[in-house]
Amino acid sequence: MSTGGNQTGQCLCGKVTYKLHKPVDEVGACHCGSCRRWASGPFMALGGEHKVDFEGEEHIVKYRSSDWAERGFCGTCGTNLFYRLISTGQTIMSAGTLDDQSGLTFTDQVFIEEKPAYYTFSNETKNMTGEELFAMYAPEDGAPE
Repeated sequence: MSTGGNQTGQCLCGKVTYKLHKPVDEVGACHCGSCRRWASGPFMALGGEHKVDFEGEEHIVKYRSSDWAERGFCGTCGTNLFYRLISTGQTIMSAGTLDDQSGLTFTDQVFIEEKPAYYTFSNETKNMTGEELFAMYAPEDGAPE
């Protein structure tokens, strides 16, 4: 459901809700081993950078999954909520938590070289390897942020 131009979402139990301040219409999939273990499949993420306001933030548990990122989930129901880059605060929300998913378009896949053979999407998307993704976002010293 959208309210006043903002998109809203929530976890399974409803203890964590959120509002995005900029409309999102693109979804991407991450096939890296960490995302697949976390989401039991590809992490379907809302595209873009998000300014997010959370309600029930005290129910969010954060797990630092690498030197550069943390993942957030509801401590009550376990819903995967977001992936966040620590250095910039860029928050990438889980597409499945959005209240109104109509109008979303599946646009890209990353870590395509790690995608297991047992599933395939039929959508035409932009596909990037992990190396290409890191090259796109890495600072000049080459280390991911």
